[in-house]
Amino acid sequence: MRVIPTHLRALFYLWLLSGLWPTFAEAEWQRQPFQTMGTQAYVEFWTDDNSQGPLLISAVQNEFERINQLMSPYLESSELSLLNRDASQQAVTISEEFYQLLQQAEQLAELSAGAFDISFASVGFSYDYRQHVKPSIEDLAAQRSLINYQHIQLLANNQVRFAKAGVKIDLGGIAKGYAVERSIALLAQAGIQHALVTAGGDTRLLGDKRGRPWLVAIKHPRKSDDIVAQLPLINSAISTSGDYERFFIEDGVRYHHILDPKSGTSPSGLMSVTVLGPDTTRTDALSTTLFVLGLERGMALIEQQADYEAIFISSEHQLYFSSGLAR
Repeated sequence: MRVIPTHLRALFYLWLLSGLWPTFAEAEWQRQPFQTMGTQAYVEFWTDDNSQGPLLISAVQNEFERINQLMSPYLESSELSLLNRDASQQAVTISEEFYQLLQQAEQLAELSAGAFDISFASVGFSYDYRQHVKPSIEDLAAQRSLINYQHIQLLANNQVRFAKAGVKIDLGGIAKGYAVERSIALLAQAGIQHALVTAGGDTRLLGDKRGRPWLVAIKHPRKSDDIVAQLPLINSAISTSGDYERFFIEDGVRYHHILDPKSGTSPSGLMSVTVLGPDTTRTDALSTTLFVLGLERGMALIEQQADYEAIFISSEHQLYFSSGLAR
């Protein structure tokens, strides 16, 4: 019979007296898929207190829904819908949170010379990808002049006004990334050290996967069950924008939800762009921006962004990496 050394017996009794032993047994991964903001989302994290799991999962889901209530173009009561309805007639006061996100969108529009432009919705609302509806040549010509981020005037005291009647905005290129980033912040504030939150093409990783990196796959743009790469990541954000998320094909032309603000139509030079960096709000917006810019101009822009890298997949199925990843 094996005898337990005295110092280990003492430690075992200390565990029992302190109540730590049951806590160790209850530590485990918490996982939950859910639908939000028109897409599939997923949260996964490690907690030393199993009873904490359902509360934190609810907190993440509630945070997504809170942001959806602010920024959804499909909810008449959202602040975004309020702007689209009234801001061309008068200045509209919005929440500081929403205002700050509009400021980030404006900064990215200036950085990209308008390749990222939330006023793309002035044309975007004329597309219906499920019903294979696109604007006519005449409607596109009339609506295209409404796409200009400079029409969105950010005034003092969280007020916003549109300089031109008919201007509309949509935060589809930045809002999900923001919601993912906010959700990870909630988990971190609760003491969680290992977590993953993903929604649509946006993922944020907190820490590592308990001694191992997280493995994040980049989807094949034309084969839904295949991947083109798998990246080992720690404490990072990653976002992918592609022409395969919402689209229809007509007369051999792929019409997808990423629109070039200059033309009001879908760019065709790339199939997907993946951006990695420290913040999901920015990786979300940058992946859309680079897709619009195309390979050459997109690569030039990402090379100027400290701490951010990108993977481009061209329409010829070729992969291109920014210099930090290529090394």
